[in-house]
Amino acid sequence: MPNVKMCPNCRAFIDPKNKVCEYCGSEIGARKWEPAPSSALSGLIPQDNFTTLILLLVNFGMFIATLVMTMKSTSGNVGLFAGIDMTVLRLFGAKDTFFIMHGEWWRLVTAGFLHAGIFHIGMNSWVLFDLGMMAEQTFGTARFLVIYFVSSIFGFVASMFWSPYTISVGASAAVCGLIGAMIAQSYRSGGGFGSFYVRWAVLIIVIGLMPGFHIDNAAHIGGMVAGFAIAFFAGTQQRASAAEPLWNVAAGASVAVVAAAFYLAYQSLSATPYL
Repeated sequence: MPNVKMCPNCRAFIDPKNKVCEYCGSEIGARKWEPAPSSALSGLIPQDNFTTLILLLVNFGMFIATLVMTMKSTSGNVGLFAGIDMTVLRLFGAKDTFFIMHGEWWRLVTAGFLHAGIFHIGMNSWVLFDLGMMAEQTFGTARFLVIYFVSSIFGFVASMFWSPYTISVGASAAVCGLIGAMIAQSYRSGGGFGSFYVRWAVLIIVIGLMPGFHIDNAAHIGGMVAGFAIAFFAGTQQRASAAEPLWNVAAGASVAVVAAAFYLAYQSLSATPYL
């Protein structure tokens, strides 16, 4: 986690040693994480990173499903660290420009829940868990969900045009969206562009440029841009704001689109003779 803490009053990022917020003058107590309030889920969220944990569980569930299918297709001759078969990833909804352009739009959604191997999902899960608690507290559940899902979709849209012949999967586009969102919030709160998150973003992009890693930098950059844009204009949760119901609706619509994408992916998977 970054060596910063958040003012509970103005949500600016400040030095953890400060006892008074330099931006709003509020007294700062001991560092403590509290659940972000949500009118839609108030009283139902038992901990700070509940939404993040659900996303992690879905990602791992999809990984187990693709791993089992890979082992089935190879008669069990594939180990845990060997990676997921590319044909299986296509069947489960990887980003494939040809199929997307021929009507399978849902791949732009499902690709964000698939991973190519144990190292791939392990790295993405580590970063998602690390960012999730802070992002949920900063933006609230509704904005967090919108940022996550829209960044993921936008990342794969960027990948379609930048790398049209590459099959792509992973939660990293959404995770990069959260990084972009935290950079935007740091800037909005008067803390500059948030050097910690900027360093993280630069590191991800640089690694993506190195040969041999097979990383989809287009999805990463597209996700960051989308996350930054949404967070910059959306700001943080304000319980008395008239905009909050709209964000709850947007979050509900995002979840509905994801559910529809999974349903269509399941229909397509069930219809294939490969099974």
